[in-house]
Amino acid sequence: MKKEAVIALAVMVSIVLVASALAESATKEECMAKCKEAAQLITEKGMDAAFQELQNKDGKFVWKDSYVYVMDFTGKHLTHPLRPDSVGKNFLETKLPDGRFLVKELIEMAKTKGEGWIEYMYPKPEELAKPTPFKGKISSKKLAFVYRVPGKEIFVSAGLFE
Repeated sequence: MKKEAVIALAVMVSIVLVASALAESATKEECMAKCKEAAQLITEKGMDAAFQELQNKDGKFVWKDSYVYVMDFTGKHLTHPLRPDSVGKNFLETKLPDGRFLVKELIEMAKTKGEGWIEYMYPKPEELAKPTPFKGKISSKKLAFVYRVPGKEIFVSAGLFE
């Protein structure tokens, strides 16, 4: 009887932990809405004022396990709230572990369709934090929503892990 109670308790705790983790995961709808809101902010306030807000790691464009960042069509990061050291750097030629050029794909989507989803494999934040070399990190399926800021050669993007 005691053993069954311990097992039942362990199962309940596991369910609560999984539900809690899932509740903290961004959704596709949130990524789309936040990207469109960020594009509207850029259009209404201008790039300098909007970028200050988008760069804020404690602001409304960083939520759950996701965030919005901005890039231009040359592949340069204009904002990145969690990696401010990447702002001003060009990532056009950066390859994913599978050899794909993600930034080129994001730019192509923004240029041709204006918005859409791109699926790729990338290490989760906890995997990135491990001291192993990048090539040795375990990748997980990630989806990125890209949205072109109307009238500009820049796009906003936010993603989620599946």
